[in-house]
Amino acid sequence: MPSEFTHLDPLGRARMVDVTPKEPTHRRAVARCKVFMQPDTAQRIASGAISKGDVLAVARVAGIQAAKLTPHLLPLCHPLLVGAVSVNFALEETYIEIEASVETVDRTGVEMEALTACSIAALTIYDMCKSVDREMTIGELTLWEKAGGRSGVFRRKVVDGPV
Repeated sequence: MPSEFTHLDPLGRARMVDVTPKEPTHRRAVARCKVFMQPDTAQRIASGAISKGDVLAVARVAGIQAAKLTPHLLPLCHPLLVGAVSVNFALEETYIEIEASVETVDRTGVEMEALTACSIAALTIYDMCKSVDREMTIGELTLWEKAGGRSGVFRRKVVDGPV
């Protein structure tokens, strides 16, 4: 673990890390989160009975767009040429799990892009379903995997219960 915060200069002021000396490498990150809901809400989404339209199709596009816009939302995040984004869903009885995967060949990782894609996909589900279920919650936003760069591969260990 580094002993210093890389986004602070020697005087403690925020800065963008200089990645220009680094060589571009293949980078990948996977993030997940869940939108918890009433069973009836999950069933309505699965059957296409939400009045605003195809919830998962819209959430998928929102997540993809969000990954590409990450540096516009997070002030110290580098703009990257995002090479691939996938956003997938697992529908369960009382929640939808979202998984976002982002890849690039660049000088810095895509963890924030994957986390942002998950977040915005989840918020889109909430927005499209809030008229039928105001009790929904969004949680367990977690980086599950990252590969590439100097720090190598990270894979979260699977544990029982919430992350």
